[in-house]
Amino acid sequence: MSDQNARVLAIDPGTTSTKFGIYTRTGEELARTIRHGDEELERFRGRPMLERLQYRAGKIEVALAEAGYDPQGKGAEPWAAVAGRGGLLPPISCGTYLVDDAMIAELRQARLGEHACNLGAPLALNFARAAGVHAYIVDPPTVDEWQPCARFTGSPLAPRVCIGHALNTKAVARRYSREHSGAYADLRLIVIHMGSGMTVSAHRQGKTIDSNTIEEGPFGPDRTGSLPVRSLARLCFSGRMTPAELDRHLFGDGGLFAYLGTRDLVEVERRIEAGDREAAAVLEAMVYQIAKETGAMAAVLQGQVDAVLVTGGMAHSERVLQLLRPQIAWIAPLTVYPGEDELRALAEGVFRVLDGEELARRVPTDPSKATA
Repeated sequence: MSDQNARVLAIDPGTTSTKFGIYTRTGEELARTIRHGDEELERFRGRPMLERLQYRAGKIEVALAEAGYDPQGKGAEPWAAVAGRGGLLPPISCGTYLVDDAMIAELRQARLGEHACNLGAPLALNFARAAGVHAYIVDPPTVDEWQPCARFTGSPLAPRVCIGHALNTKAVARRYSREHSGAYADLRLIVIHMGSGMTVSAHRQGKTIDSNTIEEGPFGPDRTGSLPVRSLARLCFSGRMTPAELDRHLFGDGGLFAYLGTRDLVEVERRIEAGDREAAAVLEAMVYQIAKETGAMAAVLQGQVDAVLVTGGMAHSERVLQLLRPQIAWIAPLTVYPGEDELRALAEGVFRVLDGEELARRVPTDPSKATA
């Protein structure tokens, strides 16, 4: 397919928002963010994530119509395909995956947890079937390219499980490679994704050979990151929290929020500018932990690092960058890509399939290996 006007609808569901955009091979044509208020989401509390499918799809349909597009994708500007942010699937290789009923069934089971990203594939399939085209996901969070030694902990009862921001970190690594006239497979990179969650990853020969996981590493706006294991064990059996409350503390009420009562980095910086020493100390500690994790990935790459790439929403903060740079500049030159351009990354993955640059994969019934 070589039509430069071919359009891909890309959908990225988050916890409190749904982002979607329309992309051609030449770039972004439309991008929108739909916010979901607490009152709207309250009726879904405690229910399976996929029960929100029709609610979110309806919001997208309304927004598309308001922007002048046929929500069914069959108007004068039809979709060539639809892409959704991948969900918590079994470990698979990087790539673009065809959404089918088997994938939806796996996401419905939510064996790796209920998360808003599990809605990406069902939403894509919903709009793709209406338009009579294929739906895809690209580089889902469970892309696993780790080297074998990265899986060990100190106990066979608790192996490390690879879950992170594969979509954005892979897209940024490919973008840097293109901009520097190099092949991704020839570069040794560290990619730091700083968003609601933190992923610091080591890339070698076109693969992410190690990273922290959603359970480890630096704390973020509302996640605790790594905790002292015996302290965590005591907390589990202290009776202070139910299992659901503890999970919420680890993944939603930890990090900046636990210390400062806000998840908003802009608010934290406002407090620092007003002289709040506690806010300054907490932010410095978070950046310190990001730097420590970056140093660990430098060791994974044996000190041979071509570049350190910094991305994610917090990469917009000059204060964070000023704190981070002197702690990691010794490793390799830094390049900053602020924001999370995941919608574009989804569209680019689909265009690679439409243009024959790669084959669409399928998530197999036996997830030990995904097939092209």
